[in-house]
Amino acid sequence: MTSTTRPLLNRRLAEFGTTIFAEMSALALSTGSINLGQGFPDTDGPEEVREAAVRALRDGRGNQYPPGPGVPELRTAIAAHQQRRYGLSYDPDTEVLVTAGATEAIAAALLALLEPGDEVIAFEPYYDSYAACIAMAGGTRVPVTLRPHEGRFRLDLDELRAAVTDRTRLLLINTPHNPTGTVLTRAELTAIAELAVERDLLVVTDEVYEHLVFDDAEHLPLATFPGMRERTVTIGSAGKSFSFTGWKVGWVTSAPGLVTAVRSAKQFLTYVSSGPFQYAVAEALALPDSYFTAFREDMLAKRDLLATGLTEAGFEVFRPAGTYFITTDIRPLGETDGFAFCRALPERAGVVAIPNAVFYDHREAGAPFVRFAFCKRTEVLEEAAKRLRAL
Repeated sequence: MTSTTRPLLNRRLAEFGTTIFAEMSALALSTGSINLGQGFPDTDGPEEVREAAVRALRDGRGNQYPPGPGVPELRTAIAAHQQRRYGLSYDPDTEVLVTAGATEAIAAALLALLEPGDEVIAFEPYYDSYAACIAMAGGTRVPVTLRPHEGRFRLDLDELRAAVTDRTRLLLINTPHNPTGTVLTRAELTAIAELAVERDLLVVTDEVYEHLVFDDAEHLPLATFPGMRERTVTIGSAGKSFSFTGWKVGWVTSAPGLVTAVRSAKQFLTYVSSGPFQYAVAEALALPDSYFTAFREDMLAKRDLLATGLTEAGFEVFRPAGTYFITTDIRPLGETDGFAFCRALPERAGVVAIPNAVFYDHREAGAPFVRFAFCKRTEVLEEAAKRLRAL
């Protein structure tokens, strides 16, 4: 038996331990609490899509390795979706890549496009895989913080411009934004596009919540703005749009050179994945607009239900313009530490949430904020709201 004094985990990943999602989900299980922490629905998506997966399995389609870029049917469906929804034209053979969920797409894009020492600007708070993937690629993350203002978290464009240096290689944009629910406006996206063109920056856009925008908000892909199609890697996901998160089907659309670069990294991560499910997602993307409208309206009603319950429980609520998460401020409840609050909440109220501080480099900026997921059955949200009122 040998021993070593060297750390077993390499220094790039030393700051990343077990995710908060694993910790809080285990806490939900051990206490019998309602889990509004991790962002997955508690019902399946459309029955016709599930049956399409069963049909593919039975017909022997995708049971062996599918093509590396993804099955042609899905790549064609992704291109058609981008054209129909946004007027973006992509060649299914050279400008579309299927991935093992959006998380792999993010990882492959950053591994492919960054050199050690390159700076990546991301909007803080950010999905936790961003920081880990930037670290694995040897990049340096530069957070630009979204701050609460008049009921939403807002981007300071001057702060964004000031963050760009000669070492900046890439902007990592997420809209609709997890965890805050912010949807970037046309003016904000125009400014981001102009900055990217002016400073010759690559952009990776995480748009997995594209079909979940509410009220007067509108999802506008950054690739539609002048000068952006050739420098933007757009990431989408079936999990968030069709409520089949376990299938892990995501995709990348971009110019041929960028797709080739991302594929070069992706092929050594999973190589291929989700064979039969790719055929099912191809059918899902062709669903009529009525599906997407009903999906959005259902989530809107759930947002309002939980937002009302949280307000009545004493939280300050930032009503999201997109995604299926609500960020709250716990200070009106006399609390300031989101970690302590979330770890105690299962015993106090039988509900699990996520402290937003895990999504920040500047932990103090996120300390009083807590995130709840509303992608659950109505009766579950009603019970959660009832329990939270006990606070």
